[in-house]
Amino acid sequence: MPLTKSITRDLAHTRVVTCHGYKRKDGLWDIEGRIVDTKPYRFVNKDRGGWIETDEALHDISIRITIDDRMTVTDAEAVIDSSPYNYCKSVVATAKNLIGLKIAPGWTLKSKAAMGKNRGCTHLTELLGPVATTAIQTISSEMMKRSLQAATKPIESASLFLNSCHSLADDSPVVKEHWPKQYQGGG
Repeated sequence: MPLTKSITRDLAHTRVVTCHGYKRKDGLWDIEGRIVDTKPYRFVNKDRGGWIETDEALHDISIRITIDDRMTVTDAEAVIDSSPYNYCKSVVATAKNLIGLKIAPGWTLKSKAAMGKNRGCTHLTELLGPVATTAIQTISSEMMKRSLQAATKPIESASLFLNSCHSLADDSPVVKEHWPKQYQGGG
């Protein structure tokens, strides 16, 4: 079901976030995120030659984290292809500060601290939420595939996402049905 119809309005900004999860040949995982911001009008920008044109990327920023099966970051890389200021591109090395962190409860606070507030990039830091969710989706799908190939019951992969939302709360009917060993509700 779509959102309800709004009043008449004019587009002012578009942000597109895209994430992909990849299984690598060496057993690790690459999770990539990209954010692209555009405006439906031309505007002045000194660092980009005077103008940023209509629908030209104001921001085009990407990050890749490499993780193991335990969701620990083993490598990280960032690229800023477009930004409003040339100086923005000098922060990409802060992505290396993510190495050693684990995508688990506390990820958001730890990854924000690693990215360094005013020593990093807000947009790279914002990407880490959807990148973490993509990592969980990528690895949990693979875990399910492995368990089916082994002709066993689905493995208890719920620990990757248990209590991450209403439907996956440890006392929800969804957890009771699909991961009864993890269920903490009554009866």
